[in-house]
Amino acid sequence: MKGLLGICLLSAMLQLSNMAIASPATVSNCCEGDILLLLDSSGSVSNYELFRLLLFATELLRPFSLGQGHVRVGLLQVGTNPHLEFGLDVHSNQESLQKALQSVRHLQGDTNTVAALRVAQRRLTETDEKVPKILLWLTDGVQPGDVDKPMSELKAQGVSVLAVSIVHGNYQVLQRAVTPPRQSHLYSVDIDTIEIITEDLREAIIKIIRAQRLRVVHLTSHSAELQWRPVLSADSGHYELWYNSMGKTDNETRRVLPADSSRVELTNLQPDTTYTAALHPESNQNLFNTLSVNFTTLPDVVSPAVVSVSVFGPHQIHVSWGPLQLTRVQRYTVEYRAIPSGEVHTMTLHSQQNSTVLTGLEPGTQYLVTVSALHVNGRERALTVRACTQEASLPALADLQLTLVEYQEIQVAWQADQEGLKGYWLSWETENPRSVKPSMSSVYLPPTSRSTRLTHLAPSSRVCVSPVYSSGRGDGLCCTAERHADSSQWG
Repeated sequence: MKGLLGICLLSAMLQLSNMAIASPATVSNCCEGDILLLLDSSGSVSNYELFRLLLFATELLRPFSLGQGHVRVGLLQVGTNPHLEFGLDVHSNQESLQKALQSVRHLQGDTNTVAALRVAQRRLTETDEKVPKILLWLTDGVQPGDVDKPMSELKAQGVSVLAVSIVHGNYQVLQRAVTPPRQSHLYSVDIDTIEIITEDLREAIIKIIRAQRLRVVHLTSHSAELQWRPVLSADSGHYELWYNSMGKTDNETRRVLPADSSRVELTNLQPDTTYTAALHPESNQNLFNTLSVNFTTLPDVVSPAVVSVSVFGPHQIHVSWGPLQLTRVQRYTVEYRAIPSGEVHTMTLHSQQNSTVLTGLEPGTQYLVTVSALHVNGRERALTVRACTQEASLPALADLQLTLVEYQEIQVAWQADQEGLKGYWLSWETENPRSVKPSMSSVYLPPTSRSTRLTHLAPSSRVCVSPVYSSGRGDGLCCTAERHADSSQWG
């Protein structure tokens, strides 16, 4: 009953704090890093003390933006056996984190801090992400065990260790555990007044995980987009930006950006050139470091840099090219001819067009296609590709009829498109006196043929006729010659 009462108390306090405190704008998007809370949940910590520690952690972390690319928070409880309440990848928003903190259960048991530190070491160092990492130890400091070695290993791996002890802790152990400076990374405070250290500890955390990076998020041959974490609040100052090409005598370009800025696009840059850029937050309230970044623009892309073709059938080819450069190209010209010595056809297109369809082409023919661009500086660039149209579909046989002439003899008659016709291929099944299986017979007939007679057909013989053209065989037709039961009639 006592534990349940404490949980209800924690939930009520958390909900009250949710309504009372707003996240400072300068903190919410300021940082990137991992914070693992190492919470003493052993029997030496009372229910009340645990709930106060959780409420403190809630208010401490509330202003931060959570998730990948921001601040990731995990909670590891210390007891007889360590218990990972939630990992660093679980919560990506404050609402989710608050609910998780409200549902934490008191482990009780022994204070096995060493075992918990082994888990913490794995969790904080298992990823290769080069972001700051913090272990925040919330403890009463009673008999933590021999934590010197695991704490030293964590710090050697770049993890910053901060600690909050509720008065009766072993201060010497805590002093050895934390990362310098001790005055801002180690706090010993009465549990009933623990909230008085919230802002100081939060500032210490921000100094470690503040994302002091100027990043290039988009790059072309003539532009670069820079992004940074905002550190200024509205009307609290401005940003000064300057950039120039390295190793050249270009004049330095300077710009003043408003306090609510978090990105800027640099334009009119030279292609394939290395630049250096620096950003300094100017404020009458705080001192900030200057951020800098070096980048190299992409090599110049002159249209057309790529030409693609798609065959739309035996008489059409779709041609496309890129990139579109509206301010640099006056017009495009498309020339095409059949290989090896076809007539040259020319199309002139405006600079906003990056595709066209070539029509009236010969089927089954290879074409040479050239796309050229006339640039505003008078220069011309051309790119040539080859494309082949599809073969024209061959006409199929129009009609096929079987007519009984006399016993075991039928007349086969057909009709077909005469254009380009070279002949007919006729096949049928005949009786085989030496086998129960019929024999296959076939014959090639001249294009003037319209009919022929077949004899000695096998029962249910299949008769097929296909038209033959210079480029291949067209689709044929087949009929089955069925012989009636008295073996004297066909149908």
